[in-house]
Amino acid sequence: MIPAIVVFVYLASVLYIGIFAFRRSAQRDKAEDYFLAGRSLGVVVFLLSLFGTNMTAFALLGSSGHAFGNGIVTYGLMASSSALIVPLSLFFIGTRMWALGKKYGFMTPVQMFRDRWECGHIGTVITIVQAVLLIPYIIIGVMGGGTTMNAISGGRIPFWVGGAIVAMVVMSYVFFGGMRGTAWVNAFQTTLFLLFGAIALGVIGAGMGGFGKAVSELASSPATSALLTRERVSPLYFFSYTFIPLSSICFPHIIIFCLTAERVQHFKKTVILYPLCMLAIWLPAVFLGVTANRAVEVPAIQAKLEARKTLATQSATLSPEQKTELRAKAAGDDILVRLLEHYAPLWLVGLLGAGIMAAVMASDSQILALSTMFTEDIFAFYEGKTRFGEAAQVRTGHIFVILITVIAYVIALRWPQSIFDLAVQFAFSGYSALMPLLVGALFWKRSTKWGALAVTLWAAASVIAVAVFQSIVSAPTPGAEVGFGSLFGQAIISRTAAGTSVFGFLPVVPMVIISALLMIVVSLLTAKPSEQTIRRYFRQTI
Repeated sequence: MIPAIVVFVYLASVLYIGIFAFRRSAQRDKAEDYFLAGRSLGVVVFLLSLFGTNMTAFALLGSSGHAFGNGIVTYGLMASSSALIVPLSLFFIGTRMWALGKKYGFMTPVQMFRDRWECGHIGTVITIVQAVLLIPYIIIGVMGGGTTMNAISGGRIPFWVGGAIVAMVVMSYVFFGGMRGTAWVNAFQTTLFLLFGAIALGVIGAGMGGFGKAVSELASSPATSALLTRERVSPLYFFSYTFIPLSSICFPHIIIFCLTAERVQHFKKTVILYPLCMLAIWLPAVFLGVTANRAVEVPAIQAKLEARKTLATQSATLSPEQKTELRAKAAGDDILVRLLEHYAPLWLVGLLGAGIMAAVMASDSQILALSTMFTEDIFAFYEGKTRFGEAAQVRTGHIFVILITVIAYVIALRWPQSIFDLAVQFAFSGYSALMPLLVGALFWKRSTKWGALAVTLWAAASVIAVAVFQSIVSAPTPGAEVGFGSLFGQAIISRTAAGTSVFGFLPVVPMVIISALLMIVVSLLTAKPSEQTIRRYFRQTI
């Protein structure tokens, strides 16, 4: 329990930082101060908090777990394209959103959409869809907290207790601290898990006798040599991941974070340093996940490898219940913690466990974003603020923080997929399909509210379709797939171990392409906003 106690001390520290930061403000009942920190975040806190809120449990636990099963290609799938696309989207879209927010007082992206397209209830539809698509991201944080606490404590703290502890801590400082508390906590946590990557890499490498030896053993074994190549991922599947980073700037919590910057100059350093931060997080996590395949002296990892082998060789004789149990045993979401508890001293396991927890708890900004969206896009829009006052709006945000945390916790207890697959299949894909909303609103004068509605409904319907398909068709063993229909020798839709593919691509590819076409076609067929509105957003009219 020593590592777990260290993590508890860390959680207490985070709770103090989050609550203390907001108590510095003299305008606690002001919505802009609670939800946007008064648009006054400095460059260091802005950079660290913006990067930290993007990393979550997906970056450390999800990436290392995916690399454990799929190899070094995990880095190419996510980190390489994200390091380019995310900074560019912050530069071209984030800065423009910041300027519009500063000029017109926007606190959420939907407020801009309503003003830009002169729409009311359509904005409510967009809010609801965005909120539903963001819940999987919050679930990731709860799952990561439960997984980490269970592994660090040697199983003494059950998954459901660990998830509850993390959910309560995050809910508490978001409840009391708002955006200011969340930003300061994220800045602190980002610093912590940036240090964690380098220290963990050195400690585990020394414990394994050097990474050179581990990599040589992986390369020399026919069973593991593919982990050092792209062989386990098809070219179409690999290409699909270039669409995933489009989701980053579309996440409401990222847009809302962009609105908190004190000056637009803060974006310059963020764009430059973001790829370096990506390298510092993803490279150690992925590399450790891959080399864990040679850590057979670790009992927990050996059990995972045996479960994976059983799934591959005896799948035909196993019942669906046995397959589900073996997939759970072979899952790699806790692989980093298993490496640490075997190769690091107890006191260091606790400190590095706190570093993992720092990434896990980055779901705080998503919870605050949902609260901001509800109070601004629903409560205030339908005259709740006018009737009951701004203090009531903030209190409503408090209540919504509690509600959404409880919902995410309940779902996380029963969710069967890994952190990586949950994020990619639902949260990232859905928000990537919403990218035409931002592009159309900010850069295309001819875009209309009906085009925006078509995009929103399509994104929601496609995510629901994937979820229903995966609930009906059970996942095959890793490396296998169940195809339905055929065109030019390629299955139209397939059920894979990781989720779903369409013509060999991840669902995100057709989702984004059809979404863009809908925005163009429907907008051209419907009436554009008034010339007065267009002049407010563009220098020349059409």
